[in-house]
Amino acid sequence: MASTLFSRTFLAATHRLITPSLLPQKPLHLASFLTRRVFFSQLGSYSTAYRSARAMASAGTGARAGYSTSSSVATNEPVVSVDWLHSNLREPDLKVLDASWYMPDEQRNPIQEYQVAHIPGALFFDLDGISDRSTSLPHMLPSEEAFAAGCSALGIENKDGVVVYDAKGIFSAARVWWMFRVFGHDKVWVLDGGLPRWRASGYDVESSASGDAILKASAASEAIEKIYQGHSVSPITFQTKFQPHLVWTLDQVKNNMEDQTYQHVDARSKARFDGTAPEPRKGIRSGHIPGKQCVPYPQSFDSASQTLLPAEDLKKRFEQEEISLDKPILASCGTGVTACILAMGLHRVGKTDVPVYDGSWTEWATQPDLPMEGEDSSS
Repeated sequence: MASTLFSRTFLAATHRLITPSLLPQKPLHLASFLTRRVFFSQLGSYSTAYRSARAMASAGTGARAGYSTSSSVATNEPVVSVDWLHSNLREPDLKVLDASWYMPDEQRNPIQEYQVAHIPGALFFDLDGISDRSTSLPHMLPSEEAFAAGCSALGIENKDGVVVYDAKGIFSAARVWWMFRVFGHDKVWVLDGGLPRWRASGYDVESSASGDAILKASAASEAIEKIYQGHSVSPITFQTKFQPHLVWTLDQVKNNMEDQTYQHVDARSKARFDGTAPEPRKGIRSGHIPGKQCVPYPQSFDSASQTLLPAEDLKKRFEQEEISLDKPILASCGTGVTACILAMGLHRVGKTDVPVYDGSWTEWATQPDLPMEGEDSSS
């Protein structure tokens, strides 16, 4: 199977751009995409005098000595710096994942971009592929068995520390950080500032992914599909321990409307929240769930560096929106991606138990009898 896929991938004569997944269509996963495209031509890794000097300086400080993902970075800190990752990049018990993903209206292809430029040694984590195949909702959380199979296919083990990044700075990587935590793996961090900050710091990128990296990414997506078809997958090197308090369902959100135990915070833009701007997915009305408050996810970043704000600044951002950090908080967004950025920011200020409503607004807005607020909610 692997050799056949490898041959098809490298001998394909044409490629097609991934079509954004629109409900109720299923997303196009990596395995099917690879059978119809060609690899980009070799692009040499860039290297600058600045990076070389910086690498020498890091080596001189002995930054790599005594590395351990369990002790070098605290699990109550959700991010690592690009300098830290550069110093520890080649450690055997550290896995780096490119989890780039884009909104449907952006018309960008994360797989192609991964092949053009990614952090050396990084594997591609297909957010649409490692997902629940039993629903038409996009990239929903997979089952424990499926997530274990997907991570095992990528070569991830429970002893590994995991650093996740994306090509926008901090965006979809936060979703994968949350996924690992939902399944009991706390040794996971997001690269602060992502690939843009890595490159701006003068560090190398690789291009034209190796056959092994592509095969692993394809195998992960195929393993998920097998699980949902009722087949077994082996070997399993990653064991899960589900943390149900970190993920909420539609029924839990409905119940919370009645008892108001959790403050429900929406990470979407104010215009989408108010119903004055369209949702990026066709057929989905804009607006919001009654009782929600809006904290657009970009407010969690330093505007210049696109890195996560310090804890004190994050606290101020939430307090400005009248969100009490002394009360429970629930996060949601459009499809459960940017809500994880809010959860990550709240994690930094000490609220490590913030759940995400997985189906978010896309699930809520497609239910015919649920209440909605906003200018577009009555249409």
